[in-house]
Amino acid sequence: MKTTLTTLILLLMTLTAAYAEDRQMHHHAMMQDMTSSADPRISLKLHAPMRQHQLSMMREHLQAVRDIISDISAGRFDEASLTAHQKLGLTPEMKKMCNRFSNGDFRKLGLTFHKRADELGEVLQTRDLKRSLDALQATMNVCVECHSKFRQ
Repeated sequence: MKTTLTTLILLLMTLTAAYAEDRQMHHHAMMQDMTSSADPRISLKLHAPMRQHQLSMMREHLQAVRDIISDISAGRFDEASLTAHQKLGLTPEMKKMCNRFSNGDFRKLGLTFHKRADELGEVLQTRDLKRSLDALQATMNVCVECHSKFRQ
């Protein structure tokens, strides 16, 4: 149990650091010309309202992951599963939103993320801690891949 708690704490710290780094990079990008080579990631060239909406959605996803981690650590696998499906899964609304993006690679990563979240929700229902953490890691790997490749 101590190893599991340590793993969950490290995962939460990693997510928090990634969020802070992303916010710092976003702030830095806002201060520079968006075509600057300082950030080599691919720009999605979103207009301001869409950029704000996308950032808001990513924050909601991060909060959902935090809630899932909290529920797993408390043994609330059913609640974690529900959060994975409802807040991160490939709902019709999420599918429609992902399909609005013109960049095919970004769209594919978005759809993959939501599919992995649904898989996470299914695995959580087994109440198997190791498999649940593996599924959570697979879901988060898509986040890391996307954030390393794309920027707003």
